[in-house]
Amino acid sequence: MADRLKTFRFDGRTAGKHLLITGGVHGDEFEPIAAIRRLIDELSNNESSLLQLQGRVTLVPIVNESAFLRGHRCGDDGLDLARTCPGDEQGSVTEQTAFAVSELIQECDYYIDLHTGGTQIKVFPLAGYVLHRNPEVLEVQRRMARAFNLPLVWGTAGDLDGRTLSVARDAGVPAIYCEYSGAAVCDPVGVDAYVEGCWNVLSELGMLTRDCPPNRVETVCEDPKPGSGHMQVCNPAPVTGFFEPSQTLGDRIEAGDELGMVYDIDHGQPYSVTTNVAGIIAVLRTFPRVHKGDALAVVIETQP
Repeated sequence: MADRLKTFRFDGRTAGKHLLITGGVHGDEFEPIAAIRRLIDELSNNESSLLQLQGRVTLVPIVNESAFLRGHRCGDDGLDLARTCPGDEQGSVTEQTAFAVSELIQECDYYIDLHTGGTQIKVFPLAGYVLHRNPEVLEVQRRMARAFNLPLVWGTAGDLDGRTLSVARDAGVPAIYCEYSGAAVCDPVGVDAYVEGCWNVLSELGMLTRDCPPNRVETVCEDPKPGSGHMQVCNPAPVTGFFEPSQTLGDRIEAGDELGMVYDIDHGQPYSVTTNVAGIIAVLRTFPRVHKGDALAVVIETQP
């Protein structure tokens, strides 16, 4: 069933571990697709890169082709693939795709899932992982996340299901996800960071040898609270209307600070949305039109 996905497999000169890297789980997230295309080109056309490789790398630039062709987070059936795993081999297009990518995850030794904020939000560059109950898996995930070398490293509760990372969690496969930018663009700086990060992780896992880059990790935070990694429910819009942020992505703010204002569509009373925690603004909505309940921002709690 995994054959329904367009995969690119590269085997090194010597046997070893198997790393899976996916992009395009959501159809409106573009930096991952561009980054994985570059990795494919490098491994296809640069013999020295392939000669250095120990083990196998499987690359999937666009997991969710149905959603990509719509330019939307979800596919033709309206389902979010990242809430549908492990899917259904006989189900709708998203369920079948979720089943196929879940099969790939279960077959690999390590997994990286690349994301962005899509068309409506922007995400501060981060590498994340679930706080796996197996300490050996958790430690490998921590190493992978730090090696990816983005400014923020975020470990969250492992209680959320339906995700690619929950498939990896259940299979005991060390896995990280990464976020970089969004806002309906393909940021070339983000593409570069993703390409570099994937090479860094391959080196950390002993699958190739390369010089260690300067450390760019600024903050490491682990939050075991239930649901701590669920970005889509944080700081919801109180009404349907127009959102104007009061902060900038990456800002450090205090509890009680205003995140932004929502103006209802009748141009009536504006509503101020404030944060109840101190920390870093890791997610900020950039698309002004909001429906009641839409997440406006995510603040990751950090120590002062």
